[in-house]
Amino acid sequence: MISGVSNGALPQLRPASTSASNAASGLQPVAPDATDTATSGFRIDVSQVKPLTAKPISAVDDPVLHDLMATHWLISHETNAPQDVVADNAPQNVYAQVKVDGKVVATLYNAGSSAMTNQAAAKIGKLEDPPGLSGPDLAQWRADQYAERLGGTVEKAPTAITQSQWTPRESRSTDYSREQLDAAFQAMLAEGQRATAQQQASYLASRAQAGTSADFSA
Repeated sequence: MISGVSNGALPQLRPASTSASNAASGLQPVAPDATDTATSGFRIDVSQVKPLTAKPISAVDDPVLHDLMATHWLISHETNAPQDVVADNAPQNVYAQVKVDGKVVATLYNAGSSAMTNQAAAKIGKLEDPPGLSGPDLAQWRADQYAERLGGTVEKAPTAITQSQWTPRESRSTDYSREQLDAAFQAMLAEGQRATAQQQASYLASRAQAGTSADFSA
């Protein structure tokens, strides 16, 4: 709380319109200087202005744009495709659990990935996986290392599988051949044409149902 400050010590606000306050106080408005006058007199010669023309870019004629649009089309359709593959960290893919004093501190999955508590991760620290290990073999190695460093035990899950039963997940590649890109671009154009035709048909049908018509013969 501020005390002992008189009204005369407070800053004064300058109003947006100063004509009335100037008249009351006897102040005169400031006249514009020569620089403002010269600037306000600047004019543009319209005859020297040239119109800007923008040339439309066609993806058909631009190889870079052509391939970029085709690649995005391929990726989007692969993403939208139905996926029946179960995630690596799904409950049915659990390989084993590491327990300390009866509490689960880490969970290993058949693909070799793992999840653990923050406290367990801090105690384990940096752990380098052996080269060449993957799948259930990697999950078993990690589980043994976690249990040793945490002073816990490894409990294998009923859903654990062997290395021979494990199928590595196929990795997706965004490197497409020329044939794939060209085919995707044509499919994208056809898809756009079908969508436009459907929109036009829906619009005409709605106008017909509303009983509206236009006669441009006059």
